[in-house]
Amino acid sequence: MLRVRIIPILLWNGITLVKGQNFENNKRSAGSPISTIKIYNSRDVDEIVFFDISEKMKNNVDMDFIKSLTDCVDVPITIGGGIKTLSQMDNLFQSGADKISINSIAYDNPKIINEASIKFGSQAITVSIDVKKINNEYVCFSNCGKKISNKNFHAHLKECEDRGAGEIIINSISHDGLLEGYDYELIKKCTSSLNIPVIAAGGAGDYDHFLKAYESGANAFAASSIYHFTQSTPAQIKKYLVKKSVPIRENFIID
Repeated sequence: MLRVRIIPILLWNGITLVKGQNFENNKRSAGSPISTIKIYNSRDVDEIVFFDISEKMKNNVDMDFIKSLTDCVDVPITIGGGIKTLSQMDNLFQSGADKISINSIAYDNPKIINEASIKFGSQAITVSIDVKKINNEYVCFSNCGKKISNKNFHAHLKECEDRGAGEIIINSISHDGLLEGYDYELIKKCTSSLNIPVIAAGGAGDYDHFLKAYESGANAFAASSIYHFTQSTPAQIKKYLVKKSVPIRENFIID
């Protein structure tokens, strides 16, 4: 049985970790990346996702900085943000990344998914898709949620899978940072269309939200605000899910 994963998402603006709402106003400081990663590494998470939203990585991968992050973790870490080339990916893997996450380039040059999955293995290639519901239809956005894509939502999902993506992070822009729950309809649409794992992101605010995401078909639960701005911890969430008979990775002591 595939065990579901608990995954914190960290957003780096080039100076500090940040968190906003609906992909806007990313001004709330969420701490130092290295100290935060060290804390998560010791707190029962299964993986970590680190997104550089500063746009610095579009020009050059700071391999020393990335290595300072990856050296802090024993769990798999996914790095994303501004990745456009195989050479950037190669630099990230050389710096200790276990997976890379691409987003905007998957619209502009979808063949890069094929090329990356062949070179590095599909298990190392994640595609992050940012989605907002407009006029009762799910619409894909690129450029950190600033630009509407011309790709059909369902077609883009399937193309990413068919080209070799190992998993999908599905981000609800409308739910992001609100702590009011994931977009369960969105999760269901993704998981019913795909045969690869789906990581739900955007909106988790209490333990039950993780359970509902699992019931909607999610294979993993990415979250940020619930860890930064509430008293909830990954271990507490896992203990709750175990009691609900969710197949979680039990790397903690059950009280």
